[in-house]
Amino acid sequence: MSIQDQKTKLNIGLFGFGVVGEGLYKVLEQTPTLNAQIKKVCIKHPEKTRNAPHELFTTDASLLLNDNSINVIVELIDDADAAYHIVTNALMHGKAVVSANKKMIAEHIEELIALQIEYNVPFLYEAACCASIPVIRNLEEYYDNDLLQGISGIVNGSTNYILTKIFEEKISFEKALLQAQEAGFAESNPALDIEGTDAVNKLSILLTHAYGIITPPLALVHTGINTLHEADAVFAKEKGYEIKLVAQAHKLKNGKIAAFVAPQFVNDSSQLSTVKNEYNGVIIESSLADKQFFYGKGAGGFPTASAVLSDLSALRYNYRYEYKKLKYQIPSALNSDFYLKVCFSFKSLTQVPHKRFSRILEWSSNETRCHITGIIHFSELANSNWWKQPGISFILYPDSIIDDFELTTLKNQSVYLSEEVFA
Repeated sequence: MSIQDQKTKLNIGLFGFGVVGEGLYKVLEQTPTLNAQIKKVCIKHPEKTRNAPHELFTTDASLLLNDNSINVIVELIDDADAAYHIVTNALMHGKAVVSANKKMIAEHIEELIALQIEYNVPFLYEAACCASIPVIRNLEEYYDNDLLQGISGIVNGSTNYILTKIFEEKISFEKALLQAQEAGFAESNPALDIEGTDAVNKLSILLTHAYGIITPPLALVHTGINTLHEADAVFAKEKGYEIKLVAQAHKLKNGKIAAFVAPQFVNDSSQLSTVKNEYNGVIIESSLADKQFFYGKGAGGFPTASAVLSDLSALRYNYRYEYKKLKYQIPSALNSDFYLKVCFSFKSLTQVPHKRFSRILEWSSNETRCHITGIIHFSELANSNWWKQPGISFILYPDSIIDDFELTTLKNQSVYLSEEVFA
């Protein structure tokens, strides 16, 4: 049964009944005007106690995928491989699909776009990027590729919660991570969050909708907050900064796109400095509209469920992503020919070769930590992993991107360091 008009009931087959799945179940009970019901829920562990009628649940995925009365599949599970199997089968069965699985979407977006076209069914995933913030739909509908100058944002609520605790409550990384897990903002295995993988998955999806770029997420330069040292927080405070994990894409003067995920210094002049705890914040910059700021909860059951609910509501109007930047424009291309203003923190000067820098602007050291601020070509990060070795922190400065011809303006700011300093 397809979704033909607004009078058609949305009969939902739900995969997953964790924090978000249960949140959606509760929200739908409070939203009768949507004319939607969860007909069946597929789960992995039937022995768990759940706050819903027992007969609602099954462990047999085929009961949902082969049921012709179910016209919408909502996929809310953690396993990206299993999610891909569910979503592709649902699309091939002619069912509309709503998903929140950013890893699965980022890794398979080209195939998923092809399936939507082949079977003429919508696949929506607003919840996959910033939970309650409707950033995908805004990029799809509002911002023309030629006018969009950049996107930068805090897109992972778990890491932002941890960094907020470190800076405002001055607690350790380990304690802040534990609190994030206890609050339900970080997984029991938080590697995807703290290593920047979750954020780069989201950035990969946003690149498709913003600039028509399809790229494997792990091909993008990225790092997380797990390499930060407690001395970095002290250094940031002395400079009037906090540190945030920021995903960003910016149009260079040559028209190509710079994109990466890394910790970044932010000060009070940045709207991202107001984003605390599990909240997300995204700045979209247009050549005509200047900067627009989107703010909302980026983690938790109800915020994510609200985005799923919005996608379900959009299905009533036969809404689907048009991928305009892919279909109707010449897609932009990623580029590595630019410079960044960065800070490296490390224990031994030999860990960060000074020849990697185009300019060294400042350096300091004490008995426990060294900090070097300088200008580095992006290819030094994209083509090697020396900066990801244990004991090295990497932090961007605000407005860190420098096109190559602007580098000459920094000559008078350089600090000369002799070979002996690095010996």
